[in-house]
Amino acid sequence: MKHISFESGAIRAGDCVSNAWNQMSAKFGLYLGVGLVTYIMVGCIPIVSIFLFGPVMAGFYYVSLKDMRGEPVEFGMLFRGFDKFLPLMIIGLLQSIPAIIIQILRFVSDFASLMGSGGFGSPPSRRGDFFQSSGLPDFGLSEGLMIGLAIVGVILFLISIVWAIVFRFAIPLAMEHDLGVTDAIKLSASAAFSNIGGIILLFLLYIVVALLGVLALCIGIFVAIPVIWIADAFAYRQVFPLIEQRMNFEPPPPTAYGSSFGQGL
Repeated sequence: MKHISFESGAIRAGDCVSNAWNQMSAKFGLYLGVGLVTYIMVGCIPIVSIFLFGPVMAGFYYVSLKDMRGEPVEFGMLFRGFDKFLPLMIIGLLQSIPAIIIQILRFVSDFASLMGSGGFGSPPSRRGDFFQSSGLPDFGLSEGLMIGLAIVGVILFLISIVWAIVFRFAIPLAMEHDLGVTDAIKLSASAAFSNIGGIILLFLLYIVVALLGVLALCIGIFVAIPVIWIADAFAYRQVFPLIEQRMNFEPPPPTAYGSSFGQGL
């Protein structure tokens, strides 16, 4: 893996959100359209969405980062992530593991609720007799299953937070550099935990942005989501600045080194 350095403690959460809003406002129609298509492709197509998550989000980051540099952008660039489909798909699948497990637990929870309500055609009285014994509290299999799911849910929630931090920069790293899946994830984790304070503050601001979007007659959520994703791109660029941004290419003045050689009298 080629050496890619990152900045520690570099994320300025407020700047990320405000810059994201300014960038979206400048090309509102483009980002509204790109954001809507991205949301549909990564969240509204059963089964298929989890395979598209990595490449499509990479395409959104590609548009955002290119626009950030002042370069021309267009809608079709959203699909540039498909140029690196396989590694981005794998990263997206790995990043989605907590969400997949949560969906499975939700189905199990619905099944437990159905059991507790006397589903599957059994008379409620019979099912009630089955789940209780004389002289004992009315505590059945479904109730125990629900408590177990609640405990697992809390543990999974904590794991998902750590998981999200680990994968924070993996997709844009794999998109911008020729990194394999493992290298992108490792570098993402190192950079993210070196900027943990900024990431947590950024998450809290995202909650505020999302709430404002919901309050705006729910239509605003289609503006809030692209703003959040663009802010992610700004956070990534703060942590992984471009090489040319980290170097001073402007030549020093002739007198910078205490000499007047070559200057006119």
